[in-house]
Amino acid sequence: MTRQVGLSFALALALGAAAQAQPQNPPPRPASTQAPIKFGLAGPFTGQNASFGAQLKNGAELAIADVNAAGGILKQKIGVSLGDDASDARQGVSVANKFASTGVKFVIGHFNSGVTIPASAVYAENAMLMVSPASTSPKLTDRGLWNVFRTCGRDDQQGIVAGDYISKNFKGRKVAIVHDKTTYGQGLAEETRNAMQAGGLLDVLYEGINVGTKDFGALVTKIKASGAELVYYGGTHVEAALLLRQMRDQGVNATLMAADGITDDDFAAVAGPAAEGTLMTYAPDPRKRPRAAMVVAKFRERNFEPHAYTLYAYAAVEIIRQAAEEAKTLDPRKIAMLMRSGKTFSTVIGDITFDLKGDVTRPDYVVYVWKKNADGKITYTELE
Repeated sequence: MTRQVGLSFALALALGAAAQAQPQNPPPRPASTQAPIKFGLAGPFTGQNASFGAQLKNGAELAIADVNAAGGILKQKIGVSLGDDASDARQGVSVANKFASTGVKFVIGHFNSGVTIPASAVYAENAMLMVSPASTSPKLTDRGLWNVFRTCGRDDQQGIVAGDYISKNFKGRKVAIVHDKTTYGQGLAEETRNAMQAGGLLDVLYEGINVGTKDFGALVTKIKASGAELVYYGGTHVEAALLLRQMRDQGVNATLMAADGITDDDFAAVAGPAAEGTLMTYAPDPRKRPRAAMVVAKFRERNFEPHAYTLYAYAAVEIIRQAAEEAKTLDPRKIAMLMRSGKTFSTVIGDITFDLKGDVTRPDYVVYVWKKNADGKITYTELE
């Protein structure tokens, strides 16, 4: 009997030890080890608009790094997927489908309106919220998609500023208009033309060229024959710079005016000395906002000058974070609803509020001139 009790006692001890050795249900993972929130960064990271893609990429990546360093969004870190659309609509749709298949929920991009518009439809179908830092075509937001926002302005706002400036400062003089046939370039040219006409000034030449054109000889001959004293160009920096150089080579001294599509140092690098005197519309330089000072310093420490859309991309990430924290959810639809609620978001480019379309309610375009700065470098400076 004593032996049986001893055996039972020993068996109980063994069973207890075995039970303690069994793995227990793991505790909930701390926030820091949760799966990251998937952000997609999309733009032309290769090709002739790669400098603008670098602006979007660098702006968004630094913002994400800063958000992650501060604990993430709702205590979850952000993971990043990159999508190179090369400024091509079909490639942009391919990027959008790849993002959708890999679980991306928030997209910063794209650059070109002609790419962003078809890609945004894919995002809408897959419950993904997107904020473009750079696509300015009115068509992007006029379609009424639930998921589309932008931190930049619209071409109809920018075209009014350009057309008004031209009609007042070139009154009674000859103006030619050229565009690159893209959604952005042609749309901007048309808006500027309409504003010019409203101011009583008619163009003497209206021409379209193809993206990638290198030889503008025939077009320059037409411009010269028209007697134009100003050439308004709707498009991006490479063709604008080449056109300007070839105008000067053929003795055409007409002033070139363009828009935010040339806001990169590559414009002056390609155009050379001819860049001096070029006019341009763009928002008030966000680098000069006091709120942006620390972020601008970080970029410069990394030897990257945050031109044009860099800070607009940074602001896009800030807005998503603030909206998610306010809504207390990572659901893109609920975040989109809050973004359209009239809430004001504090960003590096200033206070931002969206209307029901997803456009910023603070349209602010001004005129710049490209000229030499104190270091002798040709860059853009706001006209006083």
